[in-house]
Amino acid sequence: MENFFDMLITIRWQDLVDILVNSYILFRLYVLFRHTNAFRILAGIASLWVIQEVAASLGLILTSWALQAITAAAAIIIIVVFRNEIRTALQARNLKNFLWGSPLMEKTSPVDVLADTFFQMGKKRMGALVVFPGKEDLRELVHGGIPWDGRVSQEMLMSIFWPQNPVHDGAAIIEGDKITEVGVLLPLSQRADLPTFYGTRHRAAAGLAERSDALVVVVSEERGRVSVAKGNWIRPISKPEEVVHLLEEHLGMGHERDPDFRRREMGKLTLAAFLSLGIMTAVWFGFTRGRDTLIALDVPIEFVNRPAQYQILETSANKVHLQLHGSSALVKSMRPEQINVRIDLSKAQEGRNVFAINQENIQLPPGVFFNAVSPPTVEVVLDIPGTKSVPVQVDWTGRLPDDLLLTEVQVIPSEVQVVGGKTILDHIHTLYTTPVRLDTITESGELSVPIIVSPPSLKPTSPAQERVKVVFTVSKRTPEAQEEPSTEDRSRKSEN
Repeated sequence: MENFFDMLITIRWQDLVDILVNSYILFRLYVLFRHTNAFRILAGIASLWVIQEVAASLGLILTSWALQAITAAAAIIIIVVFRNEIRTALQARNLKNFLWGSPLMEKTSPVDVLADTFFQMGKKRMGALVVFPGKEDLRELVHGGIPWDGRVSQEMLMSIFWPQNPVHDGAAIIEGDKITEVGVLLPLSQRADLPTFYGTRHRAAAGLAERSDALVVVVSEERGRVSVAKGNWIRPISKPEEVVHLLEEHLGMGHERDPDFRRREMGKLTLAAFLSLGIMTAVWFGFTRGRDTLIALDVPIEFVNRPAQYQILETSANKVHLQLHGSSALVKSMRPEQINVRIDLSKAQEGRNVFAINQENIQLPPGVFFNAVSPPTVEVVLDIPGTKSVPVQVDWTGRLPDDLLLTEVQVIPSEVQVVGGKTILDHIHTLYTTPVRLDTITESGELSVPIIVSPPSLKPTSPAQERVKVVFTVSKRTPEAQEEPSTEDRSRKSEN
């Protein structure tokens, strides 16, 4: 229990937002897809995924691998097979309906007006064909329609199917309280058991009903009879009340008028919301806290907010060794740029500063936690930058041949400008070149020799001053000079 509370303390407000956002997405998917065939398949895939995770945790390698392959294949199949249902469920007239709309708040068709209109058309021998879609998408079954955005009314329907109207031979599609398309062509039924007196309208109504979950109302122009087709049946209707009953049953309106039904539906939605929250919370904890993994890596230190008047002369470390822990999935997905160690120098002072490295200095991706660091502190030496002219001296090494004397040495330039911290510059009085071997000199000449600038925080003011030209003169030693000091000693004296 103590570990559980310790884990709760580490939850950030970003984690809570993460859980709530994904819970709401899961809940909205349930609301949009719950009455479709695709939802049942999605629930089956989710069950397979849960079983696969359980098998993996139990070490059932073959079972886990097989279920993982089946789940991946099923996810692709559901997109292909149920693409029409998915597209229909995701369609919304506006963003508000998509994000907040409730199926209990959707507008319904005025069934009483429709039923009365159909029988009025029958009395006037006005043929009509009206489609009421179900949950399935009809786009691949119908074609040739003209987009329409008219509110359902008796006058609107009568005008659409008026014999002189160019679209009166096609079907009208009604969704909610709107006529969405007119002049639509429906697939014809090929059934042989249909009555011989059924014309094209009746066969079109039966054809669409056979291939989808739509309900189709057809009014015969010759007999004035109203018929309804759904599924594999088509039958004549004698009373408007029967049409009202069939439409209410098809559109689910009868139940929605019942307060108990609405209460049950709201209860189901509330339960689904809490289940979505619970599922996403469990997934989040499993993803971010499950299979805790320890990892060690070296990370460079970034020194930021250095005061403009100071220069970093020396640091005790340029990188640190971090030990991190977290979910194996998160640890494996980490990228190097997600981990940073920053030392804030905004309050540093001239001289030696010691900074402790703790969780405040370390930036980690969400779900990965700091465990240990080495070294725990970093020393940073700051100084005010300055410039100084420093004389250059040749660093001779070895001995001249016994018959030669080094009589003159000239360094060009004799001094170089060096920039660095003033404290260090005060202790620098001479710079030396890289070693020049005397035993390789056989005659007078000149050399281009690099300068050694130490410590590394010091630098010449320009690249041209990183090297100097050494001009030297040698002469033959006379016999009388045999008793004189050695060539190396003389060369040192000649420099001075």
